[in-house]
Amino acid sequence: MAAPDDAIRFEMEDFRRMMEALPMCIILHDAQTKSILWANPSACKVLGFTLEELLPLKAPDMSRRSHEYRREIGRKWLHEAVLHGSNVVEWCYRAKNGDEILSEAIATLVKLSERDVIMVQFRDIAREEQIRREMKRLESRLKEFMQDSDEGVAVLRADGGIEYISDAGRKLLGVRPGQHPPRNFAAMCLPESREELLELLTLALPDAISFPIRYRIVRKDGVARWHHATCRYIEIENDLKGHLLHFHDITEQVEAEEARRRDQASLEYLARHNAMGEMATAIAHELSQPLAAIRNFLEGSVLRMKQARAQLEASQADGIVWGLESAGRQVDHAAAIIKSVREYVVKLEQSETVIDLGEVLNEVRWFIELKAAEGRVRLEIDAGDEPLAVSCEKVLIGQVILNLAFNAIEEMSAFEPERRRVRIAVERAGATALLRVADEGGGIEAGQRERLFDGFFSSKVSGNGIGLALCKNIVSRHRGDIWAQPNTPRGACFCFALPLVKCDS
Repeated sequence: MAAPDDAIRFEMEDFRRMMEALPMCIILHDAQTKSILWANPSACKVLGFTLEELLPLKAPDMSRRSHEYRREIGRKWLHEAVLHGSNVVEWCYRAKNGDEILSEAIATLVKLSERDVIMVQFRDIAREEQIRREMKRLESRLKEFMQDSDEGVAVLRADGGIEYISDAGRKLLGVRPGQHPPRNFAAMCLPESREELLELLTLALPDAISFPIRYRIVRKDGVARWHHATCRYIEIENDLKGHLLHFHDITEQVEAEEARRRDQASLEYLARHNAMGEMATAIAHELSQPLAAIRNFLEGSVLRMKQARAQLEASQADGIVWGLESAGRQVDHAAAIIKSVREYVVKLEQSETVIDLGEVLNEVRWFIELKAAEGRVRLEIDAGDEPLAVSCEKVLIGQVILNLAFNAIEEMSAFEPERRRVRIAVERAGATALLRVADEGGGIEAGQRERLFDGFFSSKVSGNGIGLALCKNIVSRHRGDIWAQPNTPRGACFCFALPLVKCDS
């Protein structure tokens, strides 16, 4: 095929000039003798030899002095290129000044008109080798550092499939050494957790934005565990793409939280029964009156029946009816007392409602008045005119009020009758609803105030202090605060405050 008219015709000298202009280092060897025939200026410059100095040199003259760079090794490498057309090797050249140049060398057989030559192209890879060694060292360090880590790392696809998982992650999934990890991470999660995880994996989250997630997983050994993880989307060019999951086992923490909740529920249930014990004396006294009246009415009715015997007069019949009806009313009265106590003490479902703190005080007022009447203590109760709405479990907050009120009444029973007075009031204090229970007793020593609400502190001879500890527990769980302070002019004042909430009009 004829060349186009505008095609450039290259002479041998042109090719020589192009070879000399190449930045790649090139050395030509005779295919038979392996002697150096020519080198381009780039090779001469890197090695530090002139072309005349380079031509008579052998492998030991221009290679690192070590076993793997012996002359026979170099000749064998070049001969392989003659046999197979090309050969690649990592070779360490040595420059005239002694500098060593770690290179990637490619030997290629080239058939020329006069003879066959081996064209060796080489480039300095010392920097690349240094980086490779640094990366390998860094990888070894990271593996060593993460060997005992309790946090697993995984990269997941949108369907929950595992693209990558760390050694620590394998351990957290219950994978023993030598076992293959599961193919799908989400499939190991329990149904309620799986749906949430898969929903998160479908989100193409912006890079560097992570989301927390807690899920329950069944490990490969069949044990169910709780994990906490952070998840974010990553896309590493030509490497990994998916959601990066950092996860660790929180089973013991979850179990401890559940145990605390169970203990809290038990304490609150016992708190209501403690209130029943505190009220028992006052209630017994209150019930004794209607029950005694019932007895009197019934005995009177029986006596009238015996006197009438054969024939009842109208007035006698009316008296009997009146006596029985009165007995019935007293029974109703006693039943109402028992019902009010039972409704207060019954174990209710824990649920917060928005209610006026003054209304809570009014609901337990009857019990406080019974206790005060028994100890002949004068009560001043002010539930406030302004509604102060708080979010609370009213039975528990009512228990706190009862506990503080009963403590104050018991404190006053040790003093002379004219001094026995307790004041309970509800008022607004900034953004909170405040309840105060003040007595005029002996007060509290300054050193004791900070320990009052710690478990098992009590100033009573037979008390164990658990009442105030429970009060603190309940108020704290309702996002409030409780404290004690001196009363004026004497005695002590116990207070608690709950945050106010806005009510929709």
